[in-house]
Amino acid sequence: MSSQITLDMLKNAAIENFPVIDLSHYVGQAPGALDEVAYQLRYALEDVGFLIVVNHGVGGDLIEGIVEQTQRFHAMPLAEKIKLETRSGTGSGFTGYLPSGEYVIKTSEVNRNNKPDLNAAFFMDRERPLDDPEVMAGKLFREPNKWPENLPGFREFLLRYWDALEGFSKRLLPVFAVALELPPEFFDPAFEGAQCALRLSHFPPVAYQDNQFGLAPHTDANFFTVLPVSNVEGLYIRPQGGDWLKAPRIPGSFIINSGDMCKRWTNDRFLSTAHLAINLTNQDRYSTPFFYTPHIDYPIACLPTCCSAADPPRYPPITYGEYRVWWLNNNYQTKLVEA
Repeated sequence: MSSQITLDMLKNAAIENFPVIDLSHYVGQAPGALDEVAYQLRYALEDVGFLIVVNHGVGGDLIEGIVEQTQRFHAMPLAEKIKLETRSGTGSGFTGYLPSGEYVIKTSEVNRNNKPDLNAAFFMDRERPLDDPEVMAGKLFREPNKWPENLPGFREFLLRYWDALEGFSKRLLPVFAVALELPPEFFDPAFEGAQCALRLSHFPPVAYQDNQFGLAPHTDANFFTVLPVSNVEGLYIRPQGGDWLKAPRIPGSFIINSGDMCKRWTNDRFLSTAHLAINLTNQDRYSTPFFYTPHIDYPIACLPTCCSAADPPRYPPITYGEYRVWWLNNNYQTKLVEA
C-alpha cells in the first residue's frame, strides 16, 4: 500500500503527457497502419497502462451527446432514479442506478480505501428482450436493462451510443493481437457476445473527507476501457513505481486503459494501472466509461506469446464471469453467485 493520498497531493499532481495514438490511418485502412498502431499500443500498455487515441472515427455528436444524456439522467428526481436501483432487479446482474455513497472499493492494492465513493451512476449492459432464453433462465449478467419512464430519447440514444462504442472496441482487437505477436483475428472468438458495460457517472462538487474520493483508487476488472474525455478534469493515474499524475484533456479524444483481464491474459505484460476520479472543481463532473470484456464464459488463460519456461503463467485460468462476481461482491457488496 502507498502512503495516504491527500487532496493537496492531487491538486499539485503533474499533468502527464500520456502516449497519444492517431488512428486516422488505421481507421482509413492505410497499408502498414495496423503494425504501426500495434507498436505504439504495445509501448503504451507495457510502460503506462493508459493511452489517448484521436481521430478514432466515432462521431462528435455521440461524444457530446452522451454527456448531455448523463446530465439529463442525473437531473431526474431521486425518487424516479431509485425506482431503477441496481438492487431492484433479479439479482442476476448489475444494471440500473447506484446512489452516491453506497459502496467502498476494497480490492485496491495501492490505497486502503475506507470511505464510500461520492459519485452516483447509471449502469447499462447489453440490451436483451425479456423473452431472451438466458434472461428467462436467470443466467448471470443477463439481467435486462432498467430504463427511466419519463426521459424521452434516453434509451434510444444510449442504444446507438452502445453500438458505436462496441464497434470501435471490436476494431481495436486486431491491434491488441498484433501488439502481442498474435494473428489479427486471434481475439475474435473470445469477444463473440462480449460482456460490455456502460457507466454514466455524476461527480458533484462536494467536500471530501480524508481518504475519500469520487471514485477511489482501483484497477478496472475488464479487458480494456474506453473513456471519452470528461467535461471537467478529475482523472488521476498512478503508473507502477511512480507518483499520481493528472490525465490531460484532449477534446474529442478517448482515453483507453487496460484492465485486470488484460493483465492476467498477458501474464503481467500489459499493465492494469491504478487510477482514481475526484472532482476538485466547482462544476458538476460527468464521466462515461465503456468497459469491454470477453464473453463471460470464455476461459482466460495465459497467451502463448506471454509465457515461457523462464516465465511460466502466473495466474490460473479463469472466466470473466468468475472474476466479475468476485470483483462486484467485494467492491459493491452484491451477492452474486457464479453457477
